[in-house]
Amino acid sequence: MSANLIYQLALSQIPGIGPILAKNLVGYCGGVEAVFAEKLSSLKKIPGVGEKIAHDVFYFEDFDSLNKEVEFIQKSNILTYFFTDKSYPYRLKQIHNSPILLFKKGEVDLNNPKLLAIIGTRKCSKYGREKTNQIIEELSHYNPTIVSGLAHGIDSFAHKAAVNSNLKTISVLGHGFDRIYPAINKNLAIKILENNGCWLSEFKSGTKPDRENFPKRNRIVAGMVDAILVIETPTKGGSMITANLGFDYNRDVYALPGRAGDLLSSGCNELIKRQKAHLVESAKDIVELLNWDLVETKKQSQISLPLSLTSDEQVIFEALRENGIVGIDTLSEKVNIGVSKLAFSLLEMEFKNLVRSLPGKQYELK
Repeated sequence: MSANLIYQLALSQIPGIGPILAKNLVGYCGGVEAVFAEKLSSLKKIPGVGEKIAHDVFYFEDFDSLNKEVEFIQKSNILTYFFTDKSYPYRLKQIHNSPILLFKKGEVDLNNPKLLAIIGTRKCSKYGREKTNQIIEELSHYNPTIVSGLAHGIDSFAHKAAVNSNLKTISVLGHGFDRIYPAINKNLAIKILENNGCWLSEFKSGTKPDRENFPKRNRIVAGMVDAILVIETPTKGGSMITANLGFDYNRDVYALPGRAGDLLSSGCNELIKRQKAHLVESAKDIVELLNWDLVETKKQSQISLPLSLTSDEQVIFEALRENGIVGIDTLSEKVNIGVSKLAFSLLEMEFKNLVRSLPGKQYELK
């Protein structure tokens, strides 16, 4: 447990301080504990802070209630991720308004190389339920982690199908871990943990599932994955918010088409029509769009390390051999090499006939 956790909690609880301003404060002050040690006059000068927020930070004293939260976190075996931590989900780091603090219960790797969100309307049809089950069952051969929001409808069926296919699944919640909403999904939430899945939230215990929390939840779903699959949705609702956020975050968005005039598919059809989503009809379409190829990955794992590589090239080679097809941003995180320097090394490896570049700035071993 981080020694800074009490200050991380405090910063996330002060009214008026959202994720962007919190990151500014930490950046200007040099650390989260330093924010609360800063002079009042200096806090006021930080862009976006102002007199009231500076006052609330400088005179913050509600550490007793936060100590109780730390006790709850420790007693409940909850892991925390502050946005400056190396273990913080790297995909979320790429979006400007990512949460400054995340809570996780369960053991799923949030940086899993295959994270797919599957979402849809609460009032789904039999067709939507069947397609959700079918697609997840077919995708199980590729062992992705399924992300959804534990809501009624498609979300619940996505989690259930993942559990039934023995896949790990992440439920992103719009409240704290002292409750489950909707209550009818409590048993499902427990099964998710029992199947080595996890719960994820930016809300501390005691936070109620209020309406304004769910758009915040949706941005986590959209930001933490490689791609978002929309099964069914009207033109308005949480699924459309998530899909549009995913598009804005440069995530791949997929949608199942429906009949013209079908309310439950009208949102999917609109996303496709406006070229915000790829039209997909099966798991095979998703596998091809994401370049998931087990045969190629298996071949690559048998390749021996060539001679005459630089130290950076050796690390890159091993990462590609282990992970198969990888996007340059993901690869940069895995090998801890900046994107510009990494791009140069990859080009050199292409010249050596070791690496093949693919559409979407993705790479694989030849």
